[in-house]
Parts: sequence; C-alpha cells; structure tokens
Amino acid sequence: MQNHVMHLIGIGLGLGGLLSAGGCEAAKAVLKSARPDPAPTTLGPPKTYVCVRAADPIAIDGRLNDASWRAAPWTSRFVDIEGDVKPRPRHVTRVKMMWDDEYFYIGATMDEPHLWATLREHDEIVFHDNDFEIFIDPDGDRAEYYEIEVNALGTIFDLLLEKTYIDGGPARHEWALAGMRHAVSLDGTLNDPSDVDRGWSVEFALPWSSLAERAHMATPPKPGDVWRVNFSRVQWQLEVKDGAYVKVPDTPEDNWVWSPQGVVNMHVPERWGNVRFESSR
Repeated sequence: MQNHVMHLIGIGLGLGGLLSAGGCEAAKAVLKSARPDPAPTTLGPPKTYVCVRAADPIAIDGRLNDASWRAAPWTSRFVDIEGDVKPRPRHVTRVKMMWDDEYFYIGATMDEPHLWATLREHDEIVFHDNDFEIFIDPDGDRAEYYEIEVNALGTIFDLLLEKTYIDGGPARHEWALAGMRHAVSLDGTLNDPSDVDRGWSVEFALPWSSLAERAHMATPPKPGDVWRVNFSRVQWQLEVKDGAYVKVPDTPEDNWVWSPQGVVNMHVPERWGNVRFESSR
C-alpha cells in the first residue's frame, strides 16, 4: 500500500523506527516507496476544470444546494488512482469548485451505502476512516502545498508539506488553515449497518488570506490563473461484526481520485488537475 507508506512517512514513522520494531517488510516498503515511480504514458494529460466566480453568497452547510452551486459544473467522476488500468470505483464521487474575493469553495458528493466514521479529534489520521481529501499546490512547483482531509463526522486533518515525500520534505502537522469553514451533510444514518444509506457531501470555504501563506501566486487569483489541485477519496471495505462496521482484515484501501496519478501515491503534484479561475463560464 504505497499510498499508506507515504502517509506513514509523513506522520514520522522513520525507517529506523521500523527496523527497531523488527518491521523488516515495512522497512523494505518504505525504501521502495522512496523511489520515484513514473506514471504510465497511457494516462493522458491531467484533468482540467474552469472555476467560476460565485454569483451569490454560499451557506457552508454541506448541502451544495445554493444557486451558485447549481450553476457550477461538476468534475468528471473519480477514477482509481492508477487510472483506467484498474476497475472503475464502486461508488460515484464528483466535485464542484467556485471562488470569490474571500474564499476558494470546494464541494463534493459521494455515493455511499454504508456511512461510517470513527475519528473525532482534529489532526487524527483521518484516512484511517473513509475520507475525502483536498490537495492544493498553487504554483505547481512540488513544494509548499496543502493537504486537507475530512471524514463523515466532519473531523479535519490538515497539513502543510514543504516538499513531496520523495523530495525529502517534511509534513507539518502543527499547521492549520486559519479561518477555514467546512460542513458535512449525511444522506443516511452514520455507523448503522441495519439500513442502506445514500451518501454524504462536504463543503469547504478556504480563505485566500490563509492560502496566501505559501501560494506564491495572486490570492485571490486573477482571471486566467491556473492552480494545481487534486482530490482523493479513501474507501475501506467493511463488514459487520456484533452489529457494527469493521474493516475487512488484510484488505487495502481503495484510492479514488479526480486526476489519476498512475501510481498509488497522491504526492505527485505534476499529475494533479489544472484549475483555471475565471469570472464566468
């Protein structure tokens, strides 16, 4: 699970710690993941999206039902992180984006028959639950980029990466995106295996004043500016034991993304989508 190895490096699980714990296989995995793995040429170019200005105020309630959202286009459906060489995701995920003078707005909807989340504390490792993830590298230089994760409880894990893990950059977990607003809306019942749910949606307002910290780009952007952005959905296979959801043992997570990476590693910013900011469509 190379994606998990990359996350583990980011939370400080060093090679020495693996070896001292007797984790030889895990140590080998870390060494393997440290080598760049070029994306297949069959992927095609990264995805593109035209992000238009919001015409009206947006209520951050997780529902994506404001008039401005209705006018914004959807991204294409998410695919497997490796691209079309892997099966199509079991559940549909799509995203919309908008902006105004104060915020970069991101909204996502996820079909989900089994709503499940357990982590409640800020900056817990949210991808241990099913989650939705945002990656933003404003100037596309593989350095000083943002990662934000959320689960169905609304728990946030946000971090700043000085460089990609392959480039040796640390992940700053103490960092937080000041002034961020977000909300989650559930279409079903959380952690209840007795019924079938329909899905969940998330809504973010990311303040330009905070994104400006490491953007090295105009904030808010000028019409025509392009930022590198991608989204990921981590999905675990679940089973029911004693009336509760648990992960299926020894089963890796699925990683579904907007712009495919070609490898199981979200930290390849050159494969992220190109989001072009415009005043209108």
